[in-house]
Amino acid sequence: MRQPLEDREVTISRAKFTITYPSSFMLVASMNPSPGGYFNDPNAPISSSPAEMQRYLSKISGPLLDRIDIHIEVNPVPFEKLTETRKAESSVEIRKRVTSAREIQSHRFENFDSIHYNAQMGSKHIREYCVLDEASLSLLKTAMERLNLSARAYDRILKVARTIADLEAAENIKPNHIAEAIQYRSLDREGWLG
Repeated sequence: MRQPLEDREVTISRAKFTITYPSSFMLVASMNPSPGGYFNDPNAPISSSPAEMQRYLSKISGPLLDRIDIHIEVNPVPFEKLTETRKAESSVEIRKRVTSAREIQSHRFENFDSIHYNAQMGSKHIREYCVLDEASLSLLKTAMERLNLSARAYDRILKVARTIADLEAAENIKPNHIAEAIQYRSLDREGWLG
């Protein structure tokens, strides 16, 4: 699974031949972070010890987690939020923003055959299109050191920050874009279970 995610191709080897197929795909995965499924829920019964939860979480390998761009922890939604009458942003508005961001990326990569959006950027393109100002660089450096993030996580954060900036139609990546992208690396954090 790691290699197709990284290289966007699958190689099948048999005794008489080897063939490579293109394999560019988007992986969307979910998991319960504990055997009981109630991690970090203050209202749920405690059914697993921290050691059991750590053992359960370690079933997914670090190298695979490293190749997933966004990790989001989803907590139970309280009843008050479910019954709230305040209008949220409509799907139509969200779609417009996403479409606009995709157009920005299509224009950015129009001269490349194999790159169509930010997630496909390699190191060379990341350095070119994800230039950071001093405040953003300082924030990212602090996060890398405190959270003990890998070099691969560094690249993922920059690509996600570039996408967040594109969603805001911002020409440059700003500290708030970096901060939001760092938030999406929750499973990389050392000592996630406290």
